[in-house]
Amino acid sequence: MSEERAKVKLAARSSARPDEGLASRLAAVEILYRVDQESGYADVLLGVRLPDFALADRRLITRLVLGTLAWQGRVDYELKHLTGRKLDGIQSAALAIMRMGLFQLRFLDRIPQHAVVDTAVSIAKRIPEARKASGFINAVMRRATRETAPMPPREPNEKSFLAVAYSHPPWMVERFVDWFGVPNAERLMTANNDAAPNVIRLNLAHGSRAEIIEKLTADGFEIGAPGRAPETLILNGAPHFESRAYRDGLFHAQSEASQMAARMLAPRAGATVVDCASAPGGKTTHLAEMIGERGRVIAVDLNFNGLKNARGLARRLRHRNVEFVCADLMNAAPLAPSSVEYVLLDAPCTGLGTLREHPEIKWRLKPADPARMAAIQSRMLDNAAALVRRGGAIVYSVCSIAPEEGDGVVDSFLASHSDFAIDRGVAAGELKDVIDARGFMKTRPDVGGLDGFFAARLIRK
Repeated sequence: MSEERAKVKLAARSSARPDEGLASRLAAVEILYRVDQESGYADVLLGVRLPDFALADRRLITRLVLGTLAWQGRVDYELKHLTGRKLDGIQSAALAIMRMGLFQLRFLDRIPQHAVVDTAVSIAKRIPEARKASGFINAVMRRATRETAPMPPREPNEKSFLAVAYSHPPWMVERFVDWFGVPNAERLMTANNDAAPNVIRLNLAHGSRAEIIEKLTADGFEIGAPGRAPETLILNGAPHFESRAYRDGLFHAQSEASQMAARMLAPRAGATVVDCASAPGGKTTHLAEMIGERGRVIAVDLNFNGLKNARGLARRLRHRNVEFVCADLMNAAPLAPSSVEYVLLDAPCTGLGTLREHPEIKWRLKPADPARMAAIQSRMLDNAAALVRRGGAIVYSVCSIAPEEGDGVVDSFLASHSDFAIDRGVAAGELKDVIDARGFMKTRPDVGGLDGFFAARLIRK
């Protein structure tokens, strides 16, 4: 970490005790700064910082960080007007402060404007590298309370307008419009900027649904709606990771679409399952629960630290039927060909379906990334499918809505593997409302509130 970055981090942390009201905003600025300058991931950084704060502050910090990142394109468009400068010429910590301040002014009506301005200046004075810019920040924030930048006209360049209005990169807007049409693209981008629901997967290997919900309620959880599967539960509030239910391994935070991808494999009890690209372990442990103690999950991943995290999750959830193998599936599968009945490949992808949880990736992805990832996914699918014995099944899934990473990968695979076919039987099961005419699972945030996932169940003839 550079000296400047260290100062920003230390300034934020050293302020937590003397002024608790300002501490949460300082923590949010620190995270935004590190996401921007260190290519950090907001969810990881939030996970490190949030335990230092009370529940109400955690919610505020999360909203400030994820909201500012989601609306960064719109905010930056207006900051260029308000500052009269190119943003890359503004000191990085000062820019993070103004982005968060403008997000609050435009999207959080419950916070008084004068309080937003005063807080932005106070934060700047607490961070040595931004202190000299406190007067500039004050002037810009005050101007923002009096005027807004005019939006670009919708005609003649509608996609440029949409990019600003919905805070998405222009190239991404073009793809969404090409894939789904303008009305659906607008609904999708609106959903991308909303907060994702808080979903947990109950560990039914260690209690019934009713028993676990009773314990969650006793721990202060705000129980919301049920999900499609018995183990899925939507919370009204955020999960309490310091709760007894969490420590006892009674649940794991996991999006509903992610759970559905594992459900699609539908392994029989007692089976052996290979989970390729298994880190950080959500689907691995889900499969371990589904097959029961007499079954076995072989979790494969190239990322050693990711496997360590998956092992830790399996221990917390008390699943003893998981083995971990560090291997590169891009080269070859680490097991004998045609040796297992069930394989899951949740392949690395662009993450275009998870922009609610990971808004920063909007600003990092490039137009060539879906095609680049599709080439990686195709090679991994070839190697993973080689493990499936006759009569067995493989589920290929990605948390992306890009056709190149979904239909395109599967179609290319089927064209060169005549011994595999799409299993259309899943269309008659519990997932039927998200299965298309070809038998593919497709979900989107604007359709049912689910993360954007693609999954296909393929059987070896």
